[in-house]
Amino acid sequence: MYAARDRLRFWGLAYALLLLLTGTNLATPLYGLYQQRFGFSPVTVTLIFAVYVATLIPALLLAGPLADAVGRRAVLVPAVLLAMVGTGLFAAAGSVGALFLARIIQGASVGAASGALTAAIADAAPPDGQRRAPLVATAASVGGLGLGPLLAGLVAELAPRPLLMPFLVELVALLPALAAVLLIPAPRERHRWRPRVPRVPADARSIFWLSGIASFLAFSVTGLFLALAPTFIQTLSGRRSLILGGAAVALMIAASVAAQLLGSRIITPRSQIPGLIALTLGLLCLAASGLWQSLPLLLIAALAAGIGQGVVFLGGLSEVTRSAAADQRASVVSAFYVLVYLGVGVPVIGAGVLATRVGLLTSVEIFAGIVAVCCLVSAGILHPLLRRHHELQPAA
Repeated sequence: MYAARDRLRFWGLAYALLLLLTGTNLATPLYGLYQQRFGFSPVTVTLIFAVYVATLIPALLLAGPLADAVGRRAVLVPAVLLAMVGTGLFAAAGSVGALFLARIIQGASVGAASGALTAAIADAAPPDGQRRAPLVATAASVGGLGLGPLLAGLVAELAPRPLLMPFLVELVALLPALAAVLLIPAPRERHRWRPRVPRVPADARSIFWLSGIASFLAFSVTGLFLALAPTFIQTLSGRRSLILGGAAVALMIAASVAAQLLGSRIITPRSQIPGLIALTLGLLCLAASGLWQSLPLLLIAALAAGIGQGVVFLGGLSEVTRSAAADQRASVVSAFYVLVYLGVGVPVIGAGVLATRVGLLTSVEIFAGIVAVCCLVSAGILHPLLRRHHELQPAA
């Protein structure tokens, strides 16, 4: 019987995932202040994002199988504690090196937690609500990405000590998250852990890879907004506003979450195709906003790209979660998140380096054009494969 305690655990784990992702993006609207204090370039900002991803991916690959072997709680409690350490380092940062160290620790934390928490949420879902688990996990993940910049922008603009107070708020908010993972029941049995590359069922590999590439492209747009949108907005508007910089990122993420929540009953793996088209439209608006230096066009781009990102991610994650056996779910979901986080961290490095050569506006225009073409190509390849997979599904 699914008791109130089980329901509380389900939502507590979703809260933990939300707060972990919130903490990793608190610094997004604050990098301009860090640049003033420490005197670094946009390339350094993209490298700070990249070192996070470089730490996160090995943690994902190690922690997913470990969580399947020894239980979710044994992995998630240290992950939340690491998140607290990383947040504390940001609060006390006195050098660029401290920012890099904080991001490395945050990468290890989120890498360890992402697959295991998503699997734990699926484990804790009610028997008649298994479809809800991927929705809640994606909404918490993507919601955290947007809540972090918005929260930091508001607190930094309205409270004293803008490089301290947002992180103190996050530290306090992480305490219930720690309680939630401590309450995960111990596994009935443990298996010997052997580090291994996550395995995807053979009959789902083509869908896995194409869905993963689609989510890679979707999150490359997210990575661009997270890393460069506040500076991009400052260039367009001619003034710096921590709230506006954080709000633009939050708008994209809010559109993503809204698309997932409102479309949860109709979004399927096949929905990735219209999602990729929406991403393409958003990217074209983003390029046009730089060309014409139009802030309204940038906001339209954030809305369209957010909707596309949310649909692509939920459609892909739903298929991956459904296709994985319960005892392999954490490792397979971790493999999917590897592609997602590569999308967040890798393309934006190129955009940052390009910005130092041709300027930020031109760099964003080139990035948007390349990713838009890739989205259309991906949609063209994915569409017939998903249709064929859907037709074969009843016979499976």
